[in-house]
Amino acid sequence: MRLSALAGDNPKRVKSQSYIAPWWLPGGDLQTIYAYALPANGRIEYRRERWETPDGDFIDLDYVDAGADQCSLLVLFHGLEGSSQSHYALSLMALARQKGWRGVVPHFRGCSGEPNRLARSYHSGDSAEIDWILGRLRAQNPHSDLYVVGVSLGGNMLLKWLGEAGHSAGQVIERAVAVSAPFDLNAAARVLDFGHRRAIYTRSFLRSLRGKVLAKIEAHRLKIEPAAVLACSTFRQIDDLYTAPIHGFADADDYWTRASSKPFLKHIQVPTLLLNARNDPFLPQIALPKPNEVSASIVLDYPHSGGHVGFVEGYFPGSREWLPRRALGFFLEQK
Repeated sequence: MRLSALAGDNPKRVKSQSYIAPWWLPGGDLQTIYAYALPANGRIEYRRERWETPDGDFIDLDYVDAGADQCSLLVLFHGLEGSSQSHYALSLMALARQKGWRGVVPHFRGCSGEPNRLARSYHSGDSAEIDWILGRLRAQNPHSDLYVVGVSLGGNMLLKWLGEAGHSAGQVIERAVAVSAPFDLNAAARVLDFGHRRAIYTRSFLRSLRGKVLAKIEAHRLKIEPAAVLACSTFRQIDDLYTAPIHGFADADDYWTRASSKPFLKHIQVPTLLLNARNDPFLPQIALPKPNEVSASIVLDYPHSGGHVGFVEGYFPGSREWLPRRALGFFLEQK
C-alpha cells in the first residue's frame, strides 16, 4: 500500500521516515526477534509496590525513583506476557532515569512473577483497569506530569481508555504514546494464527498462557478440560476457551471486536502518538488507522520498517535507544 493511499485526505498527518532500519537488519521478523534478543545496556533497580484491587486481587508496580516527588512520572503499560524486565521497559526506564524522571511499570494481573488471586487475568480491552491505575497514580502524584506509554497489548488498552475517557483523560495525564498497538484484534489474530508467524510468535505466547490457564483451572476448579488447554495452538482457541468467557465475552470474535481500540481513536482528546512499523508481523499494514479514522489529537508515525516493538538502530550489534528517544521526544514537545 502506498503512503498516499494510507494517508487518505491528509497525507501530512502520516510520517513514514522517522525511523530507518540498519542495512544489516532486514525484514519485520528479524527486526522483531533481534530487538528481543539484544542484551540490555546496564541494569535498572526497581522498587516494588503492591496494590490491592477493588475486587480483592492485587497488582505489582515496579518504580524507578530517579528524581524528586514532583518531577515527571513515566508510566509504562507492557505487552502480552511482558513485565518491567521486557527489553522496551528497560530501555524506556533507563532514558527516563537519565532525564531525571521517575518511572513506573504497573504489571497486569499475573505478570509480575506471582499468580494473581482471582480466576480472571488480564485482556486486551481492559480499559477499566487502566482507568483505575492511572487514577490512583494521579491521586498519589498531584504535582507531577504523567506521561504514558502503552506497548502492544498495553497500547491497545491505553488507546481504548483514552477514547472512552475523552476530554476527562486530560485531567489525568499529559500525553500518551502507543507503540505497535494491535488496533484491530481480528486482523492481528488472522496473521498470528497462521503460517510462520503462528510457529514463531503465537507458539511462544501460548507456551506461557497455557501454563497460567492450567494453574487457574486447578486453583479455582474452572470447568475447563486441561486437555483442551494443552491442545490450544492458536489465539482463537485459547481466547474461545478461557480469555473471552472468563472476562465476560461470548467468544473470541466478540472479545476481539469489543476490545479493539480502533473504533475509539476518533474520540481521543489527549495528544497521542501512534507508532507502528508498516512491516510489523503482528498487524497487517492495511489495518493501520488512517487519518480520517482518528481524532485531531493523534499523530501517526508509520515507519516503513521496525518490526514489532523493534526499532534497533546503529552499527552492529546496534542499540534499542531510538524508541525511548522517540517517545520522550514526543512528550517533551510541549515543554
